[in-house]
Amino acid sequence: MPLSYRRSIRVGELIWRTVSEIVRQIRDLNSSFVTILGVKLSNDLLNCKIYYSVLGFQDDKKKVAEILKKNTCEIKHQLALRLNLRRIPVIFFVYDNTNEKAMKVFNILESIENEKK
Repeated sequence: MPLSYRRSIRVGELIWRTVSEIVRQIRDLNSSFVTILGVKLSNDLLNCKIYYSVLGFQDDKKKVAEILKKNTCEIKHQLALRLNLRRIPVIFFVYDNTNEKAMKVFNILESIENEKK
């Protein structure tokens, strides 16, 4: 494993923990259940995809996406204040619908099992 790859993983984990704290402090998100699931940082440490999920309805998901987009600059600024990095990466928030897909698969499997009975 190249050294830069290991560094991107370590820095990604640090960004993940820090962004989780920052997102909890955003006032507009107080009523929403937002979870930062993970971070994928490029090997050059310049681009960062932050994966999140929202517990709620479609309207809640849209609202959270707008709030995160609106606060991206502030989140990046808070990262710069809290982390000692030469450059703070460009941040992209990506909604992770893995849980929804898993529930659909589970429901399909359950319906198949019920049909067998």
